[in-house]
Amino acid sequence: MEHLLNPSVRNIQLSGIRTFFNTVSQYEDAISLTLGLPDFPTPDHIKSAAKKGIDANKTVYSHNAGYFELREAACHFLKEKYQLSYNPEDEVIVTSGASEAIDVTLRTILREGDEVILPAPVYPGYAPVITMCKATPVFVDTREHGFKLTKKLMEEHVTEKTRCILLPYPSNPTGCTLSKSDLQEMADYLSDKDLFIIADEIYSELTYDEKHTSIASFPGMKEKTVVINGLSKSHAMTGWRIGFIFAPSYLCKHLIKVHQYNVSCASTISQVAAIEALTNGMDDALPMREEYKKRLTYTFSRLQEMGLPTTKPDGAFYIFPNISRFGLSSLNFATKLFEEHRIAVVPGSAFSEYGEGYIRISYAASMPLLEKGMDKLETFIRSLES
Repeated sequence: MEHLLNPSVRNIQLSGIRTFFNTVSQYEDAISLTLGLPDFPTPDHIKSAAKKGIDANKTVYSHNAGYFELREAACHFLKEKYQLSYNPEDEVIVTSGASEAIDVTLRTILREGDEVILPAPVYPGYAPVITMCKATPVFVDTREHGFKLTKKLMEEHVTEKTRCILLPYPSNPTGCTLSKSDLQEMADYLSDKDLFIIADEIYSELTYDEKHTSIASFPGMKEKTVVINGLSKSHAMTGWRIGFIFAPSYLCKHLIKVHQYNVSCASTISQVAAIEALTNGMDDALPMREEYKKRLTYTFSRLQEMGLPTTKPDGAFYIFPNISRFGLSSLNFATKLFEEHRIAVVPGSAFSEYGEGYIRISYAASMPLLEKGMDKLETFIRSLES
């Protein structure tokens, strides 16, 4: 009966990130530097708010777009942090994580035959949804441009079929982001074009040297931009599954329909926790960010000492060293590393063909694990060189 299934689904591959993680999880002695999973617990005040929500019987459906109090808090958060103004009445939707936000947005704006520009290497969660919409992901090679999409690269790839440009910055897997001047140049180019922009800003609170800027903050861009964010990374709430779509009202009135028939509403207990996170926990990300910065400094330094060419990340908690000089595919490199030393990293090929020759290391792991992981990675590399 399998041949009767939707071919768009049947032909999709499981995420290379999850495939490696699932393999690792079977071994108790393995050190996993794979998932973007903060090793910090959700802050206690957020957990306490959720417990009170259960006791208060916040266990029935909310408005499809989410509790109004949460939408207000989310809009206030964006205004305070990034100078973005959205109306909680009709310009924000609470979703079941940023992943659902991505799915809802792409299914709303794409038509069969459309093209979506993706700066590659890129997180593997976008292309399968685009394909299921019978649209085409157009991967743009950013490797010679510091892993950043540029105005020139956009100009070279925009066609009459282009419907959307996806800006996933800070980036998974590279940690690179776009500066304010980069975005200004991009906004100048896009302002008079009938193209949607999806700004996936899930790592916006985790930038190290320059504060995050959203392309939606530039004149003429809000009306064509969907900003996606959430609490998984900023507040160590991956399992709570709270994301947000921020978009102009003309678009939200259609996005809400897809969301409604998808999940009805986000978990109400998680929404109660999210209200606490965005009000009394507005700066919860700061101590985590400082710790990630220390881990980045350590990991980057060790990779340089190993002789692995590495672009230093601007944010998130991933680093993407080049391992091409060893003559192994990224999958073979990662497999051999795991088999010999029980260290798991993600093959760069999981992030499109333009990730080949790289591996992704997550430094969201604790410092002791990072130290062990880097020691074993160095031992492995020296064995390849001998």
